[in-house]
Amino acid sequence: MNIAEVAAKFDLTQDTLRYYEKVGLIPKVKRTSGGTRNYTEYDCGWIDFIKCMRNSGVQVDSLVEYVKLFEQGDSTVGERKHILVRERDRIAAQVTEMQCTLNRLNAKIERYEKDIIPAEGVSPILCKLERA
Repeated sequence: MNIAEVAAKFDLTQDTLRYYEKVGLIPKVKRTSGGTRNYTEYDCGWIDFIKCMRNSGVQVDSLVEYVKLFEQGDSTVGERKHILVRERDRIAAQVTEMQCTLNRLNAKIERYEKDIIPAEGVSPILCKLERA
């Protein structure tokens, strides 16, 4: 696949794909004799992985390090696992923090619906429709 097809497939810009390759977020993509990038399913697997990790907040530096280690072969399995565990633990802490924030927002909204809005004479049903 060419870069335009891959960009459309993953909802990324061509510039983003070039950046991923330039900084080492994905291994170098092979090129045709004319110099055009020729993405394989293997390359697309890397793009899918990197997009997922970036959307989850995994740091670029960690991913670049991971890719470099991957390219060095099986002797780096332990180091790669360490990167993944470190990032998983960081994301899990963020999820916990976000869950606390969500719980607090839900409690505050519930208070509005039960106490504040009825006291002001505003229909809770109307307020729910406005939020939808």
